[in-house]
Amino acid sequence: MSVLLIVIIVLAIIFDYINGFHDAANSIATIISTKVLTPIQAVIWAALFNFVAFFIFKDHGVANTIAKTVREDFITLPVILSGLLAAIAWNLLTWWYAIPSSSSHTLIGGFAGAAIAHAGFSAIDPEPIIKTISFIVLAPLIGMVMAFIISLWFIYSFRRGAIPKLISLGVIVVVVCLVYLVMETDPSHLKGHYSSRLANILLDTKNFKWLLLGFILTAMSVFTMFLGSLNAARATLYLKRFQLVSSAAFSIGHGGNDAQKVMGIITVALICDHHITQFSQMPVWVPLACYSAISLGTLSGGSKIIKTMGTRITKITPFEGVAAETAGAITLFLTENLKIPVSTTHTIAGSIMGVGATKRLSAVRWGVTINLLWAWVLTIPVSGMLAGLVYLVVHFFLR
Repeated sequence: MSVLLIVIIVLAIIFDYINGFHDAANSIATIISTKVLTPIQAVIWAALFNFVAFFIFKDHGVANTIAKTVREDFITLPVILSGLLAAIAWNLLTWWYAIPSSSSHTLIGGFAGAAIAHAGFSAIDPEPIIKTISFIVLAPLIGMVMAFIISLWFIYSFRRGAIPKLISLGVIVVVVCLVYLVMETDPSHLKGHYSSRLANILLDTKNFKWLLLGFILTAMSVFTMFLGSLNAARATLYLKRFQLVSSAAFSIGHGGNDAQKVMGIITVALICDHHITQFSQMPVWVPLACYSAISLGTLSGGSKIIKTMGTRITKITPFEGVAAETAGAITLFLTENLKIPVSTTHTIAGSIMGVGATKRLSAVRWGVTINLLWAWVLTIPVSGMLAGLVYLVVHFFLR
């Protein structure tokens, strides 16, 4: 293993650690703002479930997409090194100024920018770049719409009447039907009794993430059926307990999406240095190291960005926290299944805007939101240009 490869692996793990504390606010901002957990309890909770993602996300589709950002013929170790150095620098700068930018887009921009400096725009594969850029808009929009719908669902459930209960019952029926459909159509589950089929599904990590979301939606549906009979204090108490589940689901989605990006970079470096020949040969220590690093980084917190995400966009209550986190988790699980690298920062920010908009549009502090949008739009080009400059310096010393 060359010295340069070792340096790249170390820097990649450092980036993943920085990603953890830079994005810690994504997982814990709402749960701290609603005082469900103390800041220390919240970072431990989020770090734990960031690592749990290691056991759930096994296809590494997002990592593969990151690896394909640059065409294989133009990938060199100096390109990877330059992209990582630029990504680390931009991440630390935005963290220092409390700007919740995307670590994901920083890494993609850095990798692409260094490759362009190395071989021009022909080095870039446009398909993963276009997907990533499109979801700068789509991910927060999906989170916003889902959070808006879930929030309205809660609001109408507080009112006594048959319609909210029928909606909740309908959600339960849909979830049960989907589980039954998987049991009937998945070839690996066609044999045996229903109990054994269900056990196989639970043990299948490809299905477990969807079953987790199904469990959350079913639990929410059962809970909302009784909301109308609870007073405000008792409903808030139950919502605070439920927020532990929704924040855990979002942390799993965060770990599963963000840790994979660094896994892609390390695997590309291993291929480039001829330790493996294809992406599917990724050594098991790569995901283990990446999930560990992002979890340890989350433990380091991110108090500056927590204030922006948890209080400055809109005021968050427990039911809004549940809505935002559940919407964010659904979005992250969906995009991971589509193998699209998205920003958890963008996703949860959009979800928080969605719950704020249910009260009234003025409840969302759009001035703060516009500042966030500028950070989101500028992250890829700025980190790309920075990586290009870094590559020129690195190439000068390594030629």
